[in-house]
Amino acid sequence: MTALLRQKDLAPRRWEHLRRILGRDQVVRVDELTEQLGVSAATIRRDLDQLEGLGEIRRVHGGAVSTGGRLEEPLFDDKTSVAIKEKRRIAEAALKYIKPNDTVYLDGGSTVLELARLLKDRSNITNVTNSLRATVELAGPGPRLILVGGELRRLSQTLVGPLTRFLIEDLHIDKAFMGTMGLSLEGGLTTTDPSEAYTKELVMEHAREVILLADHNKAHKISFTRAGRLEKVRVLITDNLMDRKLAKGLRKLGIEVVRV
Repeated sequence: MTALLRQKDLAPRRWEHLRRILGRDQVVRVDELTEQLGVSAATIRRDLDQLEGLGEIRRVHGGAVSTGGRLEEPLFDDKTSVAIKEKRRIAEAALKYIKPNDTVYLDGGSTVLELARLLKDRSNITNVTNSLRATVELAGPGPRLILVGGELRRLSQTLVGPLTRFLIEDLHIDKAFMGTMGLSLEGGLTTTDPSEAYTKELVMEHAREVILLADHNKAHKISFTRAGRLEKVRVLITDNLMDRKLAKGLRKLGIEVVRV
């Protein structure tokens, strides 16, 4: 009886730990929680069932997703200051996938911007982008540049929404280099804005190959709206801190995972 009372007393403390973890990561797995909290998988499952009953989480296969606050998007300049070294390594690794005469799409992500900076002297390719920041980087002498038209989204400095369809549907894109706010097996690629998600999915549907550039901070995160299906991604280029279990799950889906 004493042991049972002790377990009941500890449960609220675990729930508070779980709430903090979910508030930070948005998506959690049972096996990871057992390691972090030092309890059995059965105990974690019971705790998650309790939190689901309170409407705080949604159970998914192998874990749970927070139903509370979603990822909030920082200002673009703030994003460029996070994981700078990792983003540069990822961009350098992406160069080998670009061949002469390729038509390359550059998404509006901060890691993709690092790639744009490396393409200034590649005059034998065509760059297509919806990113104003990438446009500035590539506006001088160098590769052919095509800017996608659409509604300006000031937070990300991109042109997005249904108007982008008129150009994207008419182009043959060899390689699309995409960024993402969140990356998970449950949610795929996610972002905060439906108009931006529309353009991202449109590009991924029309590109011959999709190469995702994402550092480890995007792992197991889910934002407001889906911005692309994992089945469309051929390669993920990430850093060596990327969660190994997520990388393994992506490889099972047929995605080449390159850690640099």
